[in-house]
Amino acid sequence: MKKILINAKHPEENRIALINNNQLSDLNIESQSHIQKKGNIYKAHITRIEPSLEAAFIDFGAERHGFLPFRDIAPYLLPENKNSGSTAFKVQDHLTEGQELLVQVEKEERGGKGAALTTLLALVGRYLILMPNNPRVNGISKRASHKEREALQTVLQSLSFPEGMGVIIRTASINHAFEDLQDDLNLLLQLWKSIQEMSQSVPAPCLVLEESNIVIRTLRDYLRSDVTQVIIDDMETYEETLKFIRYAMPNYEENIQFYDDPIPLFARYQVEQQIETAYQREVKLPSGGHIVIDRTEAMITIDINSAQATDGVGIEETALQTNLEAADEIARQLRLRDLGGLFAIDFIDMVKKPNRAAVENRMQQALKNDRAQVQIGSISHFGVMEMSRQRLSSPLDTGAIISCPRCHGQGFIRGFQSITLSILRQLQEGVQNERSIAIHALVPVDVATYLLNEKRSDINAIEMRNNLRLWIIPQDNMQVPNYEIKYIKSTEQEKIKDNESYTLYTQENESHLPPEWIPKTSETPEAALVEQQALMDQQKKQHPTKKKTEKKQSPKPFWRRVLTFLAGRPHYQPSPSPAPRRRKKMTTKEPLPQKSSAPRSRKKIHARNTDSARKEKPTIRPLRESISLNDLPAKKKPSEKIAVHKKTDSVSDHDHPIH
Repeated sequence: MKKILINAKHPEENRIALINNNQLSDLNIESQSHIQKKGNIYKAHITRIEPSLEAAFIDFGAERHGFLPFRDIAPYLLPENKNSGSTAFKVQDHLTEGQELLVQVEKEERGGKGAALTTLLALVGRYLILMPNNPRVNGISKRASHKEREALQTVLQSLSFPEGMGVIIRTASINHAFEDLQDDLNLLLQLWKSIQEMSQSVPAPCLVLEESNIVIRTLRDYLRSDVTQVIIDDMETYEETLKFIRYAMPNYEENIQFYDDPIPLFARYQVEQQIETAYQREVKLPSGGHIVIDRTEAMITIDINSAQATDGVGIEETALQTNLEAADEIARQLRLRDLGGLFAIDFIDMVKKPNRAAVENRMQQALKNDRAQVQIGSISHFGVMEMSRQRLSSPLDTGAIISCPRCHGQGFIRGFQSITLSILRQLQEGVQNERSIAIHALVPVDVATYLLNEKRSDINAIEMRNNLRLWIIPQDNMQVPNYEIKYIKSTEQEKIKDNESYTLYTQENESHLPPEWIPKTSETPEAALVEQQALMDQQKKQHPTKKKTEKKQSPKPFWRRVLTFLAGRPHYQPSPSPAPRRRKKMTTKEPLPQKSSAPRSRKKIHARNTDSARKEKPTIRPLRESISLNDLPAKKKPSEKIAVHKKTDSVSDHDHPIH
């Protein structure tokens, strides 16, 4: 039983999961930080033609220019009387810099490579794919069986569309009426007419047609008769999906359901933990083994380890069982992560040929339902299988991860002493440059401490031998192994002449951090004050303060005046509330004075209180004016408990919000 789960609660990220019997079989994630460009159509112009690469570089509005191979040039851009088999014909002779043309993104930007473009446009519909400027393409999807291809071939010949265009029938058109396919083709023809009209009225570079969002694309590609439910947890997305379904696929309207429950949708179907495995380098297998997926510049390597797998009777059977499980999990991980390119899969060595053939068959069966084109080789004598997979879109982790600013994506860093000695050796080599009058080494704090203490004699020897100044400048925002060595020339001496060493590079070395990690600073002090005042106003709005209510002074009670007289205090004058004091930690406990049982006369009590009043620190603390008789606690009953609430004169918590 297949279900499509659409999680659109958070606007920053939309996730769509295809589950089969509660197991995650496919996953699509669209993040706001990474907008997909594949399938978009742009009006662009040629910036450079490279005959050595047999390609042209195209400016279509992105940061990097796109790459357009000559083989993807549409026939309408070339002369009609060209002879494709003639070596005298050159494509570059018929293209000029600044020439405008319509291009479509075929592959997203990846690393330092620009997007791969094509002028052979493809408009994808529900049942058909229209190629408006490629008449050489007319066919049926390769995923259809032999019998289905024979039936669809007659349908293809009956479709009516203008000359000079090509049509590809998708597998979704199987078991559908001819009228449905013709209606879909008419919609695509109308869309192509709108694209032509818009391209003539806008300047290059400009976006002409944007591919549908992730929800529409998923329903267009995955919604089939075997999908029983499409569950959506966001009302706005649910309404947009219903509009599309009623327009394009009205037969599936009953399958669209809205999820309204406090438990998250993916948590209800236990999908979250399965999604996390798609971001991990190591994935465990049911028998106790695991697979390790590593990406390199040239290819993706996958290693299978038996680890704790001990279910087999012998080593050969254990290897076979682990390899079969790994074949299923590898095919699943490739779909989830949407990885493409070359793969080298290192299976556990197996001696028997039938076992190796069984693993190859299992791999082919596991990849049978993959939408991407896959080519699988046989297991070599060394136990390695070579495979290639079509890259449908950007990998899953695009926009979700960034390169580590410390190791720069390598996964390991150089040791402390090794990097310190390397810096010292580079300083020894750098002094040989006669044009430099000084060398500035910007290093982490711990590296600078090591150089200025343990290696001070070496640095002094370098300076005395070459008559050159070495500056070791620690940077608190640097970490090993990041450092920078600058060679100061005589022309740059005036820039650093009047500056102290600790003020030279205060914010210089934040370049190794991602741009979003670097704090933004104001250009002028006045701008900084304005920003600070705006921040304070915003905090006050979020945490409004309560106005203090002034308490009216109540008349002094009689018992209060008596105590004041006995303590020898002058007439009470209201004073500002003292600031809250910290409670001192007592090291030793002094014994409390024991009360004497002998009666004392009133004269002695009065004299003792008078003498104590003359001392600097009276024994009787002055009572606060805010206390009245009503504030005294009532008598405690045996069955009652008194709730104690401490009052302080400090400012309320609302005056100083905690952030």
